[in-house]
Amino acid sequence: MSVAVTEHSGPWTVEDVLALPEDTHHRIELVGGALLMSPNPGVPHQRASSRLWALLDAAITAASAPFEVLEAVNVIVPDGLLIPDLVVADAVAAAEAGTTLSAHDIVVAIEIASPSTRVADKKMKPSLYAAAGIPHYWRLELEPAPRLYLGHLERGLYVDRLIQVGETTALTDPFPLNIDPARLRR
Repeated sequence: MSVAVTEHSGPWTVEDVLALPEDTHHRIELVGGALLMSPNPGVPHQRASSRLWALLDAAITAASAPFEVLEAVNVIVPDGLLIPDLVVADAVAAAEAGTTLSAHDIVVAIEIASPSTRVADKKMKPSLYAAAGIPHYWRLELEPAPRLYLGHLERGLYVDRLIQVGETTALTDPFPLNIDPARLRR
């Protein structure tokens, strides 16, 4: 992968990034023609992701909502390509997708903050997801205790509601969901 990166000149395109050989050590995203690389998530991150995936999948199934939960998929946004930790996507679009999904097919983009992604997840990605029109952006922070920021898009910006340990999400939109962030880490 490093040879392909160092031999590239000019701004990167989505097609360039998708043509790169698979990298098993990094997630490679594209923002404004530049690559954004982060290490693959660690075990605590993956454990929380798996638990959240299961809770979201159960809630979607219980509500008979027309969505599907997916992990680490390529999402095309106006300024490039992002790989959220989890997405809730339109089920029909997910069934028909190839390598990427359009931001228009995403209902919720979810990032789980790690030390290497904390700044991007908190500062950069919300603006990119908002510009793409994704209705919900949720950010899970695991340290010092699990807390979930539930962002809902209003007038082009996400308005966050913080859910801490001992509280529940009590969501009805885009589907009923009632979880305590403590359930995401044992």
